[in-house]
Amino acid sequence: MANDNHNQVLDEHTEVVVEGEKASAVKRARKVKPKTSDIGTTASLFGIAPYQPKKNEEYMSEGQLEHFRQILQAWKAELMSEVDRTLNTMQDESTALPDVNDRATQEEEFAIELRTRDRERKLIRKIEQSMEAIKNEDYGFCETCGIEIGLRRLEARPTATLCIDCKTLAEIKEKQNNG
Repeated sequence: MANDNHNQVLDEHTEVVVEGEKASAVKRARKVKPKTSDIGTTASLFGIAPYQPKKNEEYMSEGQLEHFRQILQAWKAELMSEVDRTLNTMQDESTALPDVNDRATQEEEFAIELRTRDRERKLIRKIEQSMEAIKNEDYGFCETCGIEIGLRRLEARPTATLCIDCKTLAEIKEKQNNG
């Protein structure tokens, strides 16, 4: 009976026992510890495992394109839900506060929120451009030199349009121009 009051873990199944009544929940989720190289990638943030290329698989094969399409769609959906959340929050909290300081604080919070949404709007545009590049089979190749951007770089930044070398050169030029 003492055993009935404790959770029992059996292999990959979990059985929960609640004070004499049996309420079982079977979880078949694999318990895979993420590799340190997988942590922090955009793909792992959306619950999409990093792509593991098959032996002798061609770069930007149909499987890889579908993988990045899923990442981009998940990312866009998340950003769009943030837009909806912001709209609802601003509508709900847009009451005229009697205190001048409270009103100023609320307006500043709204301004910060709107600047964030503006950056996300620009990111959504880049995501849509990347999805269009997938449709046109141009995705994954550097816009400047035409070489492969690389799977790991695209996992980290799915909207990347330049290979690492061209991006580095562009950043150096930008730094020189801006002083």
